[in-house]
Amino acid sequence: MATTEQVIGTWILIALYGAAILYFVIKGAMSIKSMKDYAVGNMSFSPYFVGMSLAAAMTSAATFVINPGLIALYGISGVLSFGLFFPLASMVSLVVLTKSFRKYGESVSAVSLASWIGKRYNSKGYSLFIALLSVLLITFIVLILVALTKVFANAINTNEVFTLAAIVIFVFGYMMFGGANSMVYTNAIQAGIMIVVAVILLSSGLEYFKDGISGFFAKLESIDPRLVQSTNESSPLFRDFYEIIFAQIIVGIAVVCQPHIITKSLLLKKESDVNRFLVTAIVVEILFFAVVIAGLYARIMFPDLTVDGAALGNDDVIPTYVIKAFSQGWVAVVVGLFIILGLISAGLSTLEGLIQSLSTTVTFDIIKPIFGGKIGSDKTYMRLNRITIVLLAIASFIVARDQLLNPKLSVAILAQNGVYAYFSIIFVPIVLGIFGKNISLKAPLAASVVAFATHFGVYYGLPLLVNKWGFSFGYFDIYLQGAVRNPAIAASSAIVLSAIVGLLVHLVTKQKQSVTA
Repeated sequence: MATTEQVIGTWILIALYGAAILYFVIKGAMSIKSMKDYAVGNMSFSPYFVGMSLAAAMTSAATFVINPGLIALYGISGVLSFGLFFPLASMVSLVVLTKSFRKYGESVSAVSLASWIGKRYNSKGYSLFIALLSVLLITFIVLILVALTKVFANAINTNEVFTLAAIVIFVFGYMMFGGANSMVYTNAIQAGIMIVVAVILLSSGLEYFKDGISGFFAKLESIDPRLVQSTNESSPLFRDFYEIIFAQIIVGIAVVCQPHIITKSLLLKKESDVNRFLVTAIVVEILFFAVVIAGLYARIMFPDLTVDGAALGNDDVIPTYVIKAFSQGWVAVVVGLFIILGLISAGLSTLEGLIQSLSTTVTFDIIKPIFGGKIGSDKTYMRLNRITIVLLAIASFIVARDQLLNPKLSVAILAQNGVYAYFSIIFVPIVLGIFGKNISLKAPLAASVVAFATHFGVYYGLPLLVNKWGFSFGYFDIYLQGAVRNPAIAASSAIVLSAIVGLLVHLVTKQKQSVTA
């Protein structure tokens, strides 16, 4: 439970923070004249601001709140997975893919990922297919809403469902008007706050290192020897190096292919800004990804993962750690309030990007192709975009409420299953579109279909065969058992298989074309 001082301070913080956001939203909304302005902005942004905006969007509440909770449960194996191999792969992929994606996106005036793919392969049907699948990103919105609810409810001692409703109304409400113009600036400010908070969280456990690194590991080992092992057999996510290294590298490479991440480069107006944008994003991301270490501090503070006799759920660990660690003395309370602000910023930065990109995709790539002949003015599209945001808010609230009332291991499992499926489906089409020449539609389409079938087949179909009908896939069976399964296994399998199929179809098609010629 938060103290009276913490509750009062948080309310003051919420009021000031909310006022600041509304200022930038109103400022940005005044310059929006069309849906394209809402999607990619009509202002000239500093590459450093856009880079910070990207770093904040890539890391989010998952990195600051949810993933550290999993590391508190499972230890060093989680740090290797979420704090080393996944970030390394994602940052290398970001550099490789961003420049070429932006060049083509600029040349065809793409405003969304689905429109980029549709124009690259000259197929409105394929664009619509990708746009419809983007609905899977609602699962990520749900993760962030749950994380924000946990932070707020712990900080001001309020009912979680009512807190969730207030967050949904406020955030989805202002995103109906702000768009890219306001989002870049709010994200940059949020990233600045997150930088300070990341440093505070990383240093909050320095007292545990008074006997050196070996002493720190000894504390963890005394709680549970598995916490200091490079693999953790009791975990559904970090059991072996296939899960920790291979699956996370594959997923990390593909994670960049999300609309709120890869399309950030389209906000840059000059090619010369790209390098500064990337350097800024990567430097800030390195710091943000390191925050998962705070999960180890929380485990030392709560060795049996209980507080005041009540068990801590995975998604409650970091909010509770912050309230507990920064509750003694007014200086600590002020610092704790600033950390709460940082956790809120981590969630809002990505949530804004997801709402903006997903609503743009629905409006531009689903509604416009289907009903475009009956809709004349751009103002009508703006109104439809706002209606879309309202519908997204309702759907997200319903699913997030269920996650709060009926939690499993973590909301991360739901989010990963949806988001990983999405970028598994679009990864090969984007890579072929960026680096390939004379690519037939057959190759990316085949890759997408195979990825879709493989991801959901591995996550839902194969476990049914193994657990209900007694089939066996050898060592792979360990990934198919239990109520909680690792979405990274399904996604990495989908990405690898879809890449093989996509390349084979491309080579066969290219060979047929050369024979015909």
